Amino acid sequence: MELRAMYNVVRRWWWIVVTPVVLAAVYLGGTYHPPATSYQVLLRFTAGETPAGLSVDYGRYYVWLSSEYVANGLSDVARTERFAEAVAERAATAGVRVAPTAIQGAVVSDNSQSMLVVYLTWPDAAQLAVLADAVSAEITQNGAAYYPQLSGLATTAQCVDRSTPYPVAPPLKAQLLGPAVRLLLALALGLGGAFLVHYLDPMVRSAEDVERLSVPVLAHLPRHKDRPQG
Repeated sequence: MELRAMYNVVRRWWWIVVTPVVLAAVYLGGTYHPPATSYQVLLRFTAGETPAGLSVDYGRYYVWLSSEYVANGLSDVARTERFAEAVAERAATAGVRVAPTAIQGAVVSDNSQSMLVVYLTWPDAAQLAVLADAVSAEITQNGAAYYPQLSGLATTAQCVDRSTPYPVAPPLKAQLLGPAVRLLLALALGLGGAFLVHYLDPMVRSAEDVERLSVPVLAHLPRHKDRPQG
């Protein structure tokens, strides 16, 4: 079907195309709720170890090099199931009971040279503060338990941020994506309905419809809105 023919179908059955879109818009207007504001805590940890007793130059070099490895390793640990279970146990002792799988999905970690960075996102600010304290305690107090090579070190990681939640507004894409998808689906439904009705329509409405019946068109009377005056 040519574009011109498709345009004629849409113009002829425009009310079928528009009806689902209007109904969807009315439904969204009465039921749509924007995504809730979530909360986030940013925790940064300095990671390292005490000097190993080497010379001043080599001691400083290896201490700083090892701190990068420690930060990188703890960054991977913070995303594991075992770490989430430990955080859930600590949070439970503070009165917040959360599934470890939910904690694991809320943690995003990274490392920047010798610094470990943990992002924790949660819908409840009060619970988030408790979870952030649990994450900080698990890293600073029990970080060496995840790597045998870290056992016996005087210092593994120290938190340099406070566990203070701050609100994070949902992105504009998340707010508009749901309504836009529903309206597009309604438009697709309307277009499909218009072409289906056109296909089932038994009436002859144009010269092209007559020609498709193998009947020659001898003349065509144009439609005029204004009658000629004699």
